[in-house]
Amino acid sequence: MTGKLSSVLRDRSGSAAVVMALVTPLLLLLMFSTFELGYFFLSEHVVDKAVRDAARYAARLPYADYPSCAVPAGGVAEQQTQRIARFGDPSGTGTARLAGWTSDADTTVTISCDNSSSYGTGGIYSDFPNGAPVITVSATVPYNTMFGRMGLGPATLNLNARSQAAVIGA
Repeated sequence: MTGKLSSVLRDRSGSAAVVMALVTPLLLLLMFSTFELGYFFLSEHVVDKAVRDAARYAARLPYADYPSCAVPAGGVAEQQTQRIARFGDPSGTGTARLAGWTSDADTTVTISCDNSSSYGTGGIYSDFPNGAPVITVSATVPYNTMFGRMGLGPATLNLNARSQAAVIGA
């Protein structure tokens, strides 16, 4: 009997299968984490570009759309800027740039007057005694994680982006 036990203990024919069974979960976790991280960075880039495009669009709208350094709440300028951020089109047709971006309300549009040296009160801003109107577009977009859908982590994270542009009118 001891001869059979010692021959079983010396047998190495199944060791590769045991090592593979132990290492496979770690390799799968590493692989899916790489996909998740790559998609997160791509989504973050999409939101950054969206708010940058929206700020540039809003900065080129006529000065009349921004009376007294304020964006009229619910006005056409605000709605079009939100749609530029979300869809890339002021009419709001088509599909959203990002799957989790389900509402225009995720994008906020604010305006303030800046009379600092970066924009000043001269040149095209000479009619603005408070300085250049500056548009700020920001977005907080929910990001649904792959691991969250599997129940292994937070279900959603938020992608935040902000961009500014001085109004130059059209």
